[in-house]
Amino acid sequence: MARKSFAVIGMGRFGQSVVEELIHREADVLVIDKNPDRIAQMSKIATHAVTLDSTDTVSLKEVGIQSIDHVVVAIGKDLQSSILTTLVLKELGVARVTVKVQNSDHLKIVKQLGADEIIQPEQQSGKRLASKIISNNVLDYIDLNDTHSFIVVNATKKIIKSSVINLDVRNKFNINIVAIRRSGDILIPTPTSTIVDGDQLLLIGSNIDLEKFNAWLRK
Repeated sequence: MARKSFAVIGMGRFGQSVVEELIHREADVLVIDKNPDRIAQMSKIATHAVTLDSTDTVSLKEVGIQSIDHVVVAIGKDLQSSILTTLVLKELGVARVTVKVQNSDHLKIVKQLGADEIIQPEQQSGKRLASKIISNNVLDYIDLNDTHSFIVVNATKKIIKSSVINLDVRNKFNINIVAIRRSGDILIPTPTSTIVDGDQLLLIGSNIDLEKFNAWLRK
């Protein structure tokens, strides 16, 4: 499976936290900001960091933004730049665009422009967003503390028709299946519960162990 590529536009506090977590998870990430001082700072940790105006279509095309799998628009208070950047990205055919919004009006506009996901920073941390977007399979991610998390993942073909006891994730991965979401209902699993197509697993464990399980699940 090819590694996904990411770009984060806007190096405020939220954008930096997304980049730092993506780099921590060894993702390929392009960092963009029009402030050269911020780019100089981020270039210490990011391999690809460029200074440019993200509302400039030509500049974005020159850095190959159209080939990036997932772009996060994390521009701060400059709503016009955020909106125009979203428009340019969608016009260039970027596969997935996530936009950090400031208020309800901002949200309505970028939704109309076709943003694939909306982030309101007071509801979702940069670290949580990075953890979610790095895997197609993670539906939700909640920090419990610095080392442990709660996540929701889709059951893949690898585990469909397996029973909870046969999966044995507690011994193999040191994580726990807290519940199974099935057709909108929440089921508390027993050892003999069988995973079916469409199930979502609600898991808890250390971040390292959860990442190992999710990587195994997607192989």
